[in-house]
Amino acid sequence: MEAEQKLTPETFPDSPEKSTLEGKNKFIGFWLFLGGETVLFASLFATYLALRNSTHTGPKAEELFDITLVFIATMILLTSSLTSVYAMYHMKNFNYKKMQLWMWITWLLGFAFLLLEIYEFKHYVHEGHTFTSSAFGSAFYALVGTHGAHVTFGLLWIGSLLIRNSKRGLSLYNAPKFYVASLYWHFIDVVWVFIFTVVYLMGMVG
Repeated sequence: MEAEQKLTPETFPDSPEKSTLEGKNKFIGFWLFLGGETVLFASLFATYLALRNSTHTGPKAEELFDITLVFIATMILLTSSLTSVYAMYHMKNFNYKKMQLWMWITWLLGFAFLLLEIYEFKHYVHEGHTFTSSAFGSAFYALVGTHGAHVTFGLLWIGSLLIRNSKRGLSLYNAPKFYVASLYWHFIDVVWVFIFTVVYLMGMVG
């Protein structure tokens, strides 16, 4: 019942994402979920570091990577993290239209990043760098591909929330959902910063 009460900018709580028991449970559940995700990516990073020089007859990292393209993709994804911060700022100020605007911008930036990653993968396959070309190829696609799958899931999550709640306005029921989705998006961005450093920058220097 608390989540269904008529809200105004004056009565909207400062922390709507944790103002109800359901919201607090979502928050706690998300951090438990994130713990498992962190272990998953830590395992993939460890595997990649162990196998990154095992190229067999396939191409090496320094022969493959286009750092300009990857840098543009990185800037796009980091910008999407900033726009999601703007969205949550407007959510906490009970401005649903601006929150929707910034969340859609976040979605579009994430989609642009995903398209660049698909283009990158197609280029690598053309160059002979596939999942089965070498241990390096397997480790690379397992790590970067898993991140891409998480970006895809994040886009589906955010897009579904925006479409489903497009005419409902803000409430104490959907505010925690938007907030948790935004946190998930930040997690995806943080993981990419590590990928950019460990995979691409380290790969360029050999």
